[in-house]
Amino acid sequence: MITMIALSAVLSFGIVALFMPILIKKLRELKASQTERECLESHQAKVGTPTMGGLLIMLAVLVAGIIISATYGGRTAAVLILTIGFGIIGFLDDFLKVVLRRSDGLIAWQKFGLQFLVTIVFAFYLTQVLHLSLALRVPFFPSVYLDFGWFNYVILFVAVLGTVNGVNFTDGLDGLATTVTIIVAGFFAVVCLHEAPDLVCICVAVIGALLGFLIYNHYPAKIFMGDTGSLALGGFVAGIAYVLQMPLFIILVGLIYMIEVISVILQVGYFKLTHGKRIFRMAPIHHHFELGGWSEKKVVLVFSVVTLVMCVISYFGV
Repeated sequence: MITMIALSAVLSFGIVALFMPILIKKLRELKASQTERECLESHQAKVGTPTMGGLLIMLAVLVAGIIISATYGGRTAAVLILTIGFGIIGFLDDFLKVVLRRSDGLIAWQKFGLQFLVTIVFAFYLTQVLHLSLALRVPFFPSVYLDFGWFNYVILFVAVLGTVNGVNFTDGLDGLATTVTIIVAGFFAVVCLHEAPDLVCICVAVIGALLGFLIYNHYPAKIFMGDTGSLALGGFVAGIAYVLQMPLFIILVGLIYMIEVISVILQVGYFKLTHGKRIFRMAPIHHHFELGGWSEKKVVLVFSVVTLVMCVISYFGV
């Protein structure tokens, strides 16, 4: 087990760290760069920075995941379904926007339809192939599970799509989604050590890939992960949580993801209701703090510390 854990971490880290310079060069040649909001003056220096770095994160996790699945079986495969499935959706969206220059990328119904399809495949595999329950483990009450029958499927779709889009919204500052997700993956890795040793390796593979990516994604970032990476990471978080019957824990360990989503919903809703007024200076909420004078490094540090504290608290509720 220790050998496989080490292999997963080193392999995923090595793939990302060693091949990222090649990918950055290729993306620059394709002019596959991210467009920044004009109202964020501090972000104008980022114009021209390549995006779609999530391709290597996804590749590293897939390679490690295949090896892990061959050794430990199908529960790792379940996590890969969401991770790679949503990563492919993100790649399609990125490719249309930054390579083919279609400003909207995937149309909303196309993106939602594909996300819905991937989630259906995951739910089928989880319940019909692995025969796992969708009952929800209650934090701080380890012997208590909430089972709502067929309504569990509705909860699954809301939880998966909410988590994926939460990570996507969090990816807006150099190293933010990367750092926060390293901590969340670390939480699940520690839980798996005691409860699901076969799943430790996939958690460690994600951590290794993200550490390799952070070399190039810390401030000032040389590359962004794009929707390719953020959707894949959201799929991982939702997938590992559901395999462990711990989606309710996402509310705690993924508090930053949830706050980011809620800030966008509140901002858009309030803007429409009041015909132009805003609650925040800008949404997602990390931009609100930026416009309030916080540096990117400070936002990343504070959000990461909040995530770490929530993970420690959550561990006592396992």
